[in-house]
Amino acid sequence: MNLNRRGFLAFGSAAAALTLLPKFALAASSASDTRFVLVLLRGGLDGLHAVQPIGDPAFAALRGDFVHAGSQPAALPLGSDFALHGKLPFLAELYGRKDLAPVVAVAPPYRQRSHFEAQDCVENGMPGSSGTTGWLNRCVAAVPGSDGLALAAVMPLAMRGSAEVSTWSPPLGNRIDPILWQQLQVLYAADPALAATFAGIDPGMEGSGGGANRGGMRLPQAMAAAAKFMSAANGPRIAFVEDTGWDTHNGEQAVLDRKLAELNAGVQAFHDGAQSIWKHTVVAIVTEFGRTAAINGTGGTDHGTGGAGFLFGGAVNGGRVVGQWPGVAKSQLNEGRDLLATTDMRGLFKGVLRDHLGIEADVLARSVFPDSGAVTPMASLVQRG
Repeated sequence: MNLNRRGFLAFGSAAAALTLLPKFALAASSASDTRFVLVLLRGGLDGLHAVQPIGDPAFAALRGDFVHAGSQPAALPLGSDFALHGKLPFLAELYGRKDLAPVVAVAPPYRQRSHFEAQDCVENGMPGSSGTTGWLNRCVAAVPGSDGLALAAVMPLAMRGSAEVSTWSPPLGNRIDPILWQQLQVLYAADPALAATFAGIDPGMEGSGGGANRGGMRLPQAMAAAAKFMSAANGPRIAFVEDTGWDTHNGEQAVLDRKLAELNAGVQAFHDGAQSIWKHTVVAIVTEFGRTAAINGTGGTDHGTGGAGFLFGGAVNGGRVVGQWPGVAKSQLNEGRDLLATTDMRGLFKGVLRDHLGIEADVLARSVFPDSGAVTPMASLVQRG
């Protein structure tokens, strides 16, 4: 597959974009024709809001008034110990089908509070943030005959490296802000190599449609596109999707009501579009770190460490919460302020890649996640057969 975003003509909304994706034949799935998708929620999802530890006696005192406020939707219990936020009903449905496993108290080996360094660590698969290639690219290289696809405007760090990977995103929006256009005119007019090309662009260009989603895809449309590409007979086996807007320093309830609803719609969009490959697919949803356990004075949370993630797909051994719960009593918190991370995110990934994609443990420890020999792959994350 050789995708290039220049090969797609302008179209108004991301939903309309899906109708213009290449018309590949549907894949004839087999047990060895596995698929893996990494979804990175940039900004730091508040895991205690998304996956609520209702069975922890300290949780009610810590966040009871916040999660049970009149404006908040009722939580969706996953047994007696945990519940999903009320805006995640499709995830709860998948949990009931044993196609979803929430992951608690998980973090990359970086345990500080910088967005950029933490995201780099998630993507490079290294103990620190200085790597220049991504573990997902190394994963593509380790799986014979696999292709990689990043649904992003530019190649993300997770997919950078020597293995063949394509990127795809919708073209820019139909209209350009006139103030921004004036500022760009001054900038480009001073560049002899680019001035003529810039002068020939029509800032009021009209495409098909229009609408609120001009200029890119929200998560539901990106997930639908990933499903369509990966369901193709010659489609990629490994993909990356990203979403932004998860940094909730204030007004968290309203922000996460919207963002979690988008996440729920994105998971459903992928499920609905990936039926031909569903039984052989695992999707991992992660974020770079968690948030502070206590709510701050502006109704939000600040940067933390331990967070939450999700595994979903027909190949997931779900219907259970994965990870070791450390507790949220004051004495149990990391530095007295946020959830203690008990699972190294690389162990989560290594367990999926070993048992789902068939990558040998020594290759994972040596090549895909260098310097991770001490990190044990998590067991029983995927269905066998």
